[in-house]
Amino acid sequence: MSDPSSALSAPAENDFLSPDAGKKLPGPTPSQSRFQVDLVSEAAGEEAKGRFRVVNFADPSGAGGAASPEAAPPDGLQNGDTVMSETSLHSSTGGQHHYHYDTHTNTYYLRTFGHNTIDAVPKIDFYRQTAAPLGEKLVRPTLSELHDELDKEPFEDGFANGDELTPAEEAAAKEAAEPKGVVKFGWIKGVLVRCMLNIWGVMLFIRMTWIVGQAGIAYACLIVCMATVVTTITGLSTSAIATNGFVRGGGAYYLISRSLGPEFGGSIGLIFAFANAVAVAMYVVGFAETVVELLNGAGAIMTDEINDVRIIGTITVILLLGISVAGMEWEAKAQIFLLVVLVTAIINYFIGSFISMKSKESMGFFGYDGRIMWENMGPDFRGETFFSVFSIFFPAATGILAGANISGDLADPQKAIPKGTLLAILITGIVYLGVAVSTGSCIVRDASGNVNDTFSAHSPANCTGAACELLYDFSTCKNDKDGCRYGLHNDFQVMSLVSGFSPIISAGIFSATLSSALASLVSAPKVFQALCKDNIYPGIGIFAKGYGKNNEPIRGYILTFGIALAFILIAELNTIAPIISNFFLASYALINFSVFHASLANSPGWRPSFKYYNMWVSLAGAVLCCGVMFVINWAAALLTNVIVMALYIYVSHKKPDVNWGSSTQALTYQQALTHTLHLSGVEDHIKNFRPQCLVMTGYPNSRPALLDLVHSFTKNVGLMICGHVRTGYRKPNFKDLAIDQTRYQRWLMKNETKAFYTPVFAEDLRQGSLYLLQAAGLGRLRPNTLVLGFKNDWRDGDMMNVETYINMIHDAFDFQYGTVILRLQEGLDVSHIQGQDDLLSSQEKSSGVKDVIVSIDTSKDSDGESSKLSSKATSLQSSPAVQKDKKSPTVSLNVTDQRLLEASQQFQQKQGKGTVDVWWLFDDGGLTLLIPYLLTNKKRWKDCKIRVFIGGKINRIDHDRIHLGLSSWFELDPADFLVQDVNSQELMVEPYRLKEDNMELEAAERLKNSEPWRITDNELELYRAKTSRQIRLNELLKEHSSTANLIVISLPLARKGAVSSALYMAWLEVLSKDLPPILLVRGNHQSVLTFYS
Repeated sequence: MSDPSSALSAPAENDFLSPDAGKKLPGPTPSQSRFQVDLVSEAAGEEAKGRFRVVNFADPSGAGGAASPEAAPPDGLQNGDTVMSETSLHSSTGGQHHYHYDTHTNTYYLRTFGHNTIDAVPKIDFYRQTAAPLGEKLVRPTLSELHDELDKEPFEDGFANGDELTPAEEAAAKEAAEPKGVVKFGWIKGVLVRCMLNIWGVMLFIRMTWIVGQAGIAYACLIVCMATVVTTITGLSTSAIATNGFVRGGGAYYLISRSLGPEFGGSIGLIFAFANAVAVAMYVVGFAETVVELLNGAGAIMTDEINDVRIIGTITVILLLGISVAGMEWEAKAQIFLLVVLVTAIINYFIGSFISMKSKESMGFFGYDGRIMWENMGPDFRGETFFSVFSIFFPAATGILAGANISGDLADPQKAIPKGTLLAILITGIVYLGVAVSTGSCIVRDASGNVNDTFSAHSPANCTGAACELLYDFSTCKNDKDGCRYGLHNDFQVMSLVSGFSPIISAGIFSATLSSALASLVSAPKVFQALCKDNIYPGIGIFAKGYGKNNEPIRGYILTFGIALAFILIAELNTIAPIISNFFLASYALINFSVFHASLANSPGWRPSFKYYNMWVSLAGAVLCCGVMFVINWAAALLTNVIVMALYIYVSHKKPDVNWGSSTQALTYQQALTHTLHLSGVEDHIKNFRPQCLVMTGYPNSRPALLDLVHSFTKNVGLMICGHVRTGYRKPNFKDLAIDQTRYQRWLMKNETKAFYTPVFAEDLRQGSLYLLQAAGLGRLRPNTLVLGFKNDWRDGDMMNVETYINMIHDAFDFQYGTVILRLQEGLDVSHIQGQDDLLSSQEKSSGVKDVIVSIDTSKDSDGESSKLSSKATSLQSSPAVQKDKKSPTVSLNVTDQRLLEASQQFQQKQGKGTVDVWWLFDDGGLTLLIPYLLTNKKRWKDCKIRVFIGGKINRIDHDRIHLGLSSWFELDPADFLVQDVNSQELMVEPYRLKEDNMELEAAERLKNSEPWRITDNELELYRAKTSRQIRLNELLKEHSSTANLIVISLPLARKGAVSSALYMAWLEVLSKDLPPILLVRGNHQSVLTFYS
């Protein structure tokens, strides 16, 4: 890096670069940069390729002096994105300096401060999802690309991180990627208008006055405030979720599913879409009923009232469908027009409330009067209660998600949803409160409409109340059996009476109903389309398809139209309305709970830019929503909860293959971490002992019998880790190791095997097993039992492999592990059989293509926990290759492989009536007994009876037998173990003897050192009795347990350093040959059973 002082002492001849040279360089004028750069000079004939180095920090004040040719001037002729290319200083045009500007995207990462590197500075496009609509995803250089050794000259293939585009090309590509004419709404038209129209429903005009008459001004305001509190908390929660990341289309479904996961999101998405579809019918029927009332008043009924509602409702919903299908732009224009009408109607009412007319007094409207206000301040419930009135009003406060439901059509959902939703709640809440106070202050509760019900001040009537003080006596109609016709209690259309021009109120009612219907007609298909795209439920994918520039869900519109039409034709929605309100409330409750849950999980991914929320307030909002559900209609609330739970259970059972980083995952991690740490502080106890197995399976699908049997006694009981040692002479590819770990873990989960796959790289199998024995697990969740497959081919291969195998057993005992060895006579390893398992590649399946697993390892070592990789190994050997074959060829197997495959699947099936024979020869702490007990507790093994064969006198251990819960005990007489002929054993070990008596001592020592597995003559003679015992044991096993489903026998021990691996392997061979499946078990001689409570 050049000395900074060189940049400050610029020669005079370079004044052409200074800002006061009177000569402006062509190209854009960049902003002030924090860095200045200098070209690296060419040296030793090597082309610099436009490399730059940092020279100095730019001096914003210009006090640094004139700039050198290598440094940009202080006024900023160059910034972090714009530089002069190399040709500007090395010109072939006779001293003429030609300057042109390139951005950082067209250089070799000049943005990394002048170094010719592929390392990239932070950029938002690296963090986009694959299908991000706001920009194209870029892929940053991987750590391997930056860190690994290079096999070739860097940059020889072009630009770093791929061929990058110039800004002009980038802009052109982005413009080409965006569909022309896509309509995106801002926060006013997209959210504020929609929410206000949905919240200001027909309730404002025809029920608000009745609520004031029943509950009084004070309670009416309390009802409005309670509803507003619920919606405000939900609005705050919605804003928090919406600002935690980019929001796609789908509204409530998208917010809940990405926060709580597909289970809750899928259930709410379905009922929320259905609720919006039925809400269309509700609003349209409300509109049709108002029209029919007007027709009835004019004597223009077509057939009868209910059929007229059906006719007008059908025509209306067809027109609304046409507006929706025409596109979001037309729908937005219609919403603006309806909002204008609605606001005009509201203003019309307030203006009219200040204009008192004598003709309206007999109908209860006297203008603002303190006496009327005071009289209407308290409640006057007539056949209603506070909560029943609240339940009638609350549906009017719903609709706050109308803007969020079209989140995919918003230009900036993160800003639009919080601003528009909260402002809509504020404005509508104020208007509802204003109407409550206004109507209660100028209209009496009961009025007859008879202008003759007056009296003079000089002849007072026998009545009380504000009307009497205003010289009206309505007591006659109050006492009449038909009651009064006017007033807050009796006239739903009293706002029309008060308004300055009553037809505008009718227009407002039409506007409120139609706008709400239109918003619901748009919301339902959008939410349903998002649900269908995620493929959570089968058979609904056809509704995911969108049409046109805005990806309109035309099929969803037609489905919504069909549902709405069906309910319109019913024309009786009094029983459906509470369910719809409960569906909306269930959505609000889960949105609030999502915020609480995400905050509780404390995930680093939960960082909403909207800060005005609180997790406990959100929890209170969720509880309030649930409470309101039961207040409105407890039966409907129960039904809603049942539906949500049923859908939740279905999605949980289906387990859709999606990963949205939900708070459920974050909380699961936090709880697992907390419980693991807590568990680490608890001392072990015998009663809580569980076999936690490190199973050396290699690839999990290589030894299915070993995997299935161990899983049978560890499932829901103990830990199971599938250990895999990857060996080889080439440099390990740790990236492949990580990919394999993820891949096989998915395979285990897909096969419902509750285990962890843990691969390691090591120089040899023993070293890898040592890694696993020491480091596998976490805290108390650590293995305590090593499980191996028996090495059937130990006499066929390199005997050093046997040495390694036996040393693994010794290492396990050194680390105080119990050890279990499974032997099947047919073998365990099926990895060499082509096509033996096509489940692994299910993650990569494509339509019409069947995946077939090809060979993993050509060797057939039954202990093969390692995959031996030669120097020519490829990725096909580092993990099972996937062969795409559209015809799914049938693989022909020889008899041996056919038997091997059948044997490997025997533990996947239910075991019939039979026995599990336990030969508990040595007291190892009880592991030899515990494993069969756990095994027979499982469904597959429950028909098998445990038989225990034990040495010694039964009457001595009869008492303990009862406490251990085992019934079938058999005494083995020590005389049974006497045997005379061991010739067959000697023949087996003959090739592995050292025969030191026939060679010199030094030569014998050298051979023993180089081949430690060899058996000395002294060793063979010393352990002749133990050798004989293994042969006799095999004979007894054949005699008593040849028909057992499984044999569990104590594993014989060999003293380390005294018994050679070949002799020990021969013991295991003769003990277990020609028998049913056999488990050789040896605990760590610490008690794992107790008969104390």
